[in-house]
Amino acid sequence: MDKTVLITGAGQRIGAQTARTLHEVGYRVAVHYNTSHDQAHALVTSLNATRTDSAFAIQCDLATLEFADQLIAAVNSQWGRLDLLINNASIYEPSNVTSADPNSWDRIISINLRAPYLLSIGAAPMLRENNGAIINLTDIYALRPQAGYAVYCASKAGLIGLTKSLALDLAPDIRVNGVSPGPIVWAAGDGPDHRLEVMEKTPLGRLGATTDIADAVRYLAGAPYITGQIIEVDGGRSIYI
Repeated sequence: MDKTVLITGAGQRIGAQTARTLHEVGYRVAVHYNTSHDQAHALVTSLNATRTDSAFAIQCDLATLEFADQLIAAVNSQWGRLDLLINNASIYEPSNVTSADPNSWDRIISINLRAPYLLSIGAAPMLRENNGAIINLTDIYALRPQAGYAVYCASKAGLIGLTKSLALDLAPDIRVNGVSPGPIVWAAGDGPDHRLEVMEKTPLGRLGATTDIADAVRYLAGAPYITGQIIEVDGGRSIYI
């Protein structure tokens, strides 16, 4: 296989596992990172040790306006093709509902929604050449909001809308889908009470693994008759009443 994938926020956690999973099935992987320098380069080293010239790292701040051109140019220079784009990078932080903070809005929306839009549009010409695909990482909180995270939830709801809109606009040459994780990795600010509440409302009663998300991404990457869909990988959390 000479297919290539660009994954944003791939230095650690879900992004890194997705890189490993796709690499295992033959993809060459462009690992984007912003601040996770050591993790990203360690990942690339391990992938290249398995298969020579099968991965490289790209540092870029997705909050800038020129980032999309930089990433696409780097992939084009390295391999000359792009088959799969995974918009994984995300900011997860609470919102203050007693005093609106425009800076917080701009920061979260720019990474979680604007960046996937700009990169998807920018990558479309390369993806179209290979009947490629785009997969966006959304969140179950997009449709069932988490209290105290208004802007984050809004950004992920917007990403679902963007996913479905691009699936329509880029068809039939490019498929666009989403994967919506539930409780996979606890955030630093998730206290014991919150964790207990989440587990009580998750029918399978446990955290998922990053491999669960990566496997869903791998499935969508190879599913030629699926577009405009969001797969919820959440242990049943989204069906809890």
